[in-house]
Amino acid sequence: MLMTTGISTANTELQTVERHAHWLLRAVIFSVFTYMGVDKFLGAGIGPWAEMMGLPLVIALLVALAEISAGILVVVGAFTNGWVTRLGALATVPVLLGAIFMAHWGQWHFLPTATHPMGGMMFQVSLLFVALYLLAKGNDA
Repeated sequence: MLMTTGISTANTELQTVERHAHWLLRAVIFSVFTYMGVDKFLGAGIGPWAEMMGLPLVIALLVALAEISAGILVVVGAFTNGWVTRLGALATVPVLLGAIFMAHWGQWHFLPTATHPMGGMMFQVSLLFVALYLLAKGNDA
């Protein structure tokens, strides 16, 4: 027997919070990706980061620009349309997969170890799931 109506959670306060809950996911993507992208330019510099990661300079530049763009697009998307949100979320996917497979694969826990000086992939996988959610839902999040 299938239930045709769900349990009502209609509550004015919860509905107000629910309408704005998408900002929590957007804030995570914006703060992490914008910071990391800008830091690649203002930290040690894009060249040293590219060298450390074993990337050609042009790829490192694209990664940093994708990070900055992703963070900004996910926020701008909230004020425009779901496709802008999806584009921002999509920009994070190759960056995160690259980070997972190039630097964090083989260890789950985020703490650095002798074999994984940049820590494991727990954080990056979590960010990937947030991004995939925004990619799937757009502004219907």
